[in-house]
Amino acid sequence: MKTHAGWEASRVKRAQVAAIAAAGYPLIATLARTFRWEVDGGEHYAAALDGPLPPIMAFFHGRILPGTAYFARRGIVVITSENFDGEWIARIIRRFGYGTARGSSSRGGIKALVQLKRDIAQGRSAAFTVDGPRGPAEVVQPGVVWLARATGAPIVPFHIEAARHWTLGSWDRTQVPKPWSRVVISIGAPFFVPGDPADEEALERERQRLEGVLLALKARALDLVAAGRGGA
Repeated sequence: MKTHAGWEASRVKRAQVAAIAAAGYPLIATLARTFRWEVDGGEHYAAALDGPLPPIMAFFHGRILPGTAYFARRGIVVITSENFDGEWIARIIRRFGYGTARGSSSRGGIKALVQLKRDIAQGRSAAFTVDGPRGPAEVVQPGVVWLARATGAPIVPFHIEAARHWTLGSWDRTQVPKPWSRVVISIGAPFFVPGDPADEEALERERQRLEGVLLALKARALDLVAAGRGGA
């Protein structure tokens, strides 16, 4: 029999989780249907899907809402925390067609990475908010690089910028595109991490390399938004 701990022990918290998830999905889904997408680098994602192993999608936490909308219903598995916020997020993204591996860098992280390793071996793509769950913002954490090296699967980095958006005051400066906004997704070439997963110095070099790629994709997406802002 499971013993509840933390938020799970509170009937009020459990009710709040259910209410947030019930309201959140239709709200996000309705907003997402208004987005006008511009895809840059879509051939890179297509190439990764044609490879022998499914890709690991990698992006910054602040773009989680439009990222969820764009890659919905593709059978992708993502890590979600085991805390209160992680529970309602997990319930919402499952309705968008995602699988979940429960854990975070602070709790259950190894368990979640092992589950993702199994999922990739079974042909399912994974996704990482690479600077989550607490930041620092736009600083890649090592989990995604470890997983890519342990599985041989390619990382597909991407960044999203909306021409018109709200920016929340959270640590990650979450961006919420406004209705009918033009939204640019810039996708990078598949990123492979060869070698021994236990080689920490090599992992750190690859972590830094991936961070540089993601920041370059951010700059690319911002340039594309600026170039077309008059029609946004």
